[in-house]
Amino acid sequence: MEPATGTRPPRAGVLRTLGWWAADYAYAAYWQLRGAVSRTDPGDFHSGDGTPIVVVPGIWESWRFLQPLITRMHELGHPVHVVRLLNFNNRPVIDAARRVDAYLGESGLDDVVIVAHSKGGLIGKYVMVHGDSAPRIRCMLAVATPFGGSLYARFMLLPSLRIFSPKNAVILALALERRANERIVSVYGQFDPHIPGGSRLDGAKNVELDTGGHFRVLAHPRVLAELALVSR
Repeated sequence: MEPATGTRPPRAGVLRTLGWWAADYAYAAYWQLRGAVSRTDPGDFHSGDGTPIVVVPGIWESWRFLQPLITRMHELGHPVHVVRLLNFNNRPVIDAARRVDAYLGESGLDDVVIVAHSKGGLIGKYVMVHGDSAPRIRCMLAVATPFGGSLYARFMLLPSLRIFSPKNAVILALALERRANERIVSVYGQFDPHIPGGSRLDGAKNVELDTGGHFRVLAHPRVLAELALVSR
């Protein structure tokens, strides 16, 4: 896959950036609450004749946080799977990747597209590079993933957040593993309040959206458009 081409959109002004920031956290709060009361069974999304999808959420996100995107992908004919053992995805990247790897093997899925948000993209790439089930994965669509880490991580008190340091051993090791990058589509906003350095990944198809945010970019129509391209 070749990097996206075209003229880079102009940098947003301060007021526009603040607006994106406010809308982003409003989106996150709303869907976290909706997810907390949802009783949907993830098995309801397993039907479909399209390319199978395995969803990997970000840190402190259950699969239910991504339920709006999961529902749309399923409506388009994709069987969509979640890894319930990830819970709220607060385990180290390698530990979480082993759970995703095991699920892929146990489910018997093949030619899978991983759709990941934030930390989920690091987990997905780790499986693509090191997992026993790596041959089962066609590609990954990663939304707002800190492939290069986040400079804010050093200010975090919780170890589960400090792992996003650009100097973290896993992030540095994954950066050196470039053979999977050509099978990754990295989608991200012009501004991300959690990843100041952005989500551009060398060798991948990089898609910068015409908006900003870390969470509400999940609802951008370009995400489904890119999914349509990689799942043909």
